[in-house]
Amino acid sequence: MPHIIIECSGNVAERRDLQALVDTVHAAALADGLPALDALRTRVHLAAPYRIADGDPDNAFVAITVRIAPGREADAKRAFITTVLDAAERELTRPDDSLAVAYSIEVQEIEPDSRINRNRVRERMEAGR
Repeated sequence: MPHIIIECSGNVAERRDLQALVDTVHAAALADGLPALDALRTRVHLAAPYRIADGDPDNAFVAITVRIAPGREADAKRAFITTVLDAAERELTRPDDSLAVAYSIEVQEIEPDSRINRNRVRERMEAGR
């Protein structure tokens, strides 16, 4: 853990490289030190159809949800989501583009009693494969 889920309007996918967004956010999350490599999962979900504000095609949104195990201090969570959001914004911002992005990010703590996790990635990494 954590899971970083980036939801964005379809026009972001039309104008930006979403794999670069995933790679940039993933790297920033690792550099923060909160997650372990074998536990970090970063993905994008596209919203389509969508409508933002007055329907202008240059309006876009990026809503990031970070799902983590409980027990981290509020300051650590705030620093982590700031790092993730800053990385996403840096990756998507183009000074010469008319795309106006509304960004949001939130942390959701996963209740351990309501979750089962079987991580074969961890096993593979520990085996050196």
